[in-house]
Amino acid sequence: MLRPVVAGLDGSRESLAAAHWAAREALRRGLPLRLVHAWEGLPDTAGSTGLPEVRVPQARARRMLRDTVGALAASYPRLDLSSEQVRRQPGPALLDEAAHAELLVIGSQGLGAVGGFVLGSVAMATAVHAERPVVLVRAGETAGSEHLPDVSGHVSAGTAHRDVAVAVDTDGSCDDVLDFALRAAELRGAPLRVVHAWHVPLTHGLPDARTRASFRQEAERELAALLEPWRRKFPAVYVAATLHEGRPAHVLPGAVSGSGLLVVGRRRRHPAIGAHAGPVTHALVHHVTRPVALVPHDD
Repeated sequence: MLRPVVAGLDGSRESLAAAHWAAREALRRGLPLRLVHAWEGLPDTAGSTGLPEVRVPQARARRMLRDTVGALAASYPRLDLSSEQVRRQPGPALLDEAAHAELLVIGSQGLGAVGGFVLGSVAMATAVHAERPVVLVRAGETAGSEHLPDVSGHVSAGTAHRDVAVAVDTDGSCDDVLDFALRAAELRGAPLRVVHAWHVPLTHGLPDARTRASFRQEAERELAALLEPWRRKFPAVYVAATLHEGRPAHVLPGAVSGSGLLVVGRRRRHPAIGAHAGPVTHALVHHVTRPVALVPHDD
């Protein structure tokens, strides 16, 4: 059975952009799309009645989902689309959905107009606990945003796709991260930009030019060795490797500028509470305005 692409919906501009992004990704992957709206304020049965102050937001919630389904069906007529509203807290509901999804797509910022929850905190809490990739999408993301500007500099959905960027750390396992990034680039017919940050350890004091050159050469060798089998596995994808000197959280947000999708790894740590993303992931999610895919991987 095919795993669907799942999009979490709450009526905010961010979640609506996420739903449209998820629709395009589902079509690229040949997968169904499942829309999920989770809110504790939904009636416990379809025929439930209550006070007007309860019925009004419930009706608004049903209309929001119905309108979104209609808009997606009109925009993407070939899409295999289903939807459901569940009477649960958004975070746990989205985590359960992610467990059975190919990937989960949610808005990354904003106050939900219907459910009344802050998608920023829900998004990060979900992303750091999910066992499947989670894509965070901001408001304003459109089909044209994924493509390069046309010759006049205007947004166009008819030009080539922007490249896919992936941030890698050569010290740990990143097979799942590279596999996701390369497949995303292959589906789009786009290049893959691999970015890696290096620096001279503080234990070396103030490095001279020779020391810096030595560390850079070692970083180049490690990155080339990491990518060599992946270049063979995905021969149709042009892979450009770039190195940047500095702390990853400082230099990587600028290094991935202009990409259509950023892919970054997230170590499986299962924190007890809260959304404890690492400093690099935190910096990228909060400073990169394009969709960010967080891919879980083992140490």
